[in-house]
Amino acid sequence: MLREQGPRALFAKTTRLALRPFRILRDEGPRALSARVLRKAHTRLTVNTPMMLVAADDAEAVDWTEPAPQLADPIVVKEGPVDIAWIMSPPGKESGGHQNLFRFIDFAEQAGHRCTIYLYTSSEGQVSIPEVKAMLSSTDAYPHLSADIRMFDRDKGVHRETQALFATGWETAYPAYLDSSLARRFYFVQDFESSFYPLGSESLLAENTYKFGFHGITAGGWLSHKLSTEYGMKTDHFDFAVDKSRYNVTNTGRRSEIFFYARPVTPRRAFELGLLSLAEFAKQKPDITINLAGWDVSNWNIPFEHNNLASLEISELNSVYNRCAAGLVMSLSNMSLLPLELMSSGVAPVVNDGPNNRMVSDNPFIEYVPVSPRAIARRLVEVVEREDAPERAVAMSESVSKIDWKDSGDQFVAAFERAMRG
Repeated sequence: MLREQGPRALFAKTTRLALRPFRILRDEGPRALSARVLRKAHTRLTVNTPMMLVAADDAEAVDWTEPAPQLADPIVVKEGPVDIAWIMSPPGKESGGHQNLFRFIDFAEQAGHRCTIYLYTSSEGQVSIPEVKAMLSSTDAYPHLSADIRMFDRDKGVHRETQALFATGWETAYPAYLDSSLARRFYFVQDFESSFYPLGSESLLAENTYKFGFHGITAGGWLSHKLSTEYGMKTDHFDFAVDKSRYNVTNTGRRSEIFFYARPVTPRRAFELGLLSLAEFAKQKPDITINLAGWDVSNWNIPFEHNNLASLEISELNSVYNRCAAGLVMSLSNMSLLPLELMSSGVAPVVNDGPNNRMVSDNPFIEYVPVSPRAIARRLVEVVEREDAPERAVAMSESVSKIDWKDSGDQFVAAFERAMRG
């Protein structure tokens, strides 16, 4: 090994592997790191102990097949502010799901509701509330909230004034169900999390949460339709939007680059299929620069020339997007926020076709394409070769100019208040 790679290469590889857990913790938060550590533990521990994102005691204690007394007669608040408890996994600096969740907690606070955040983890490791608060204040990706942040203690539960209780990820639905308060239960659903796992215990435990009897408020219409028709869940949804102050057209000329949302650690982003498509694209258009962003892919064998942009700050994205004519975004479950953000910056999003994406946005500038590497490559070539690409960039940005997160926040608050008012 030393002779084949040389001492520098071996040292660099060893250092990258040693630092990888810290990068995951920084970029994705404790939830993602815990999931990876737990999966490794299954295969490496001599004595195996079931380890999942949800605490085993919580998973065992929920019997959703029998009526739960704490859910039978939920609180009704006819008017005025509501005390809301939000149970969530600890947030990470670049955890997009947490950033969006905080956006909607902010909308709830702006509407006059009082919020408290409870952090839940199945890990025995300690979560530092001061460190979480310092992280939140260090980035403008998270809004400033008035909400107090606490650790969730199953024995104590949420505070006694709580009138509404939100689960925010499948593992948090279990403590939300078990809490003894009569607070009305809600489920802030951003994706079909059962599909994140191979068929097995975690996929089933995640799927079961859609049968708990909570009121779901979902990101986009596809999830709302799926959960209501397949699981009988009461649902409302809010539409996807885009922050025009961050994403806008600054380059009105021709563009000679493309973008790929490269997430090898997130299976639903179909990293490998994306590489197959881009390898074919690179053969046909070797003069076009291919940018990969979303994860540091320096340890992956990429079979074409590319720029490894790794994990970018939100403030860096618009300048990268404005160099690109097309952006490949694979979304195998709920649609990503990226297609609207790309269009706002004048980039044509090339997205795998399917109801999970079309039911979230039917914008005519989204390049929906069958999931075939050659079909995807062919569409990317067509996009970059368009004679009217500069004019289309401006037009697609204008097509999302009136899609504002404030409207989505109004949808969320209206759905929540309708349910709370009985």
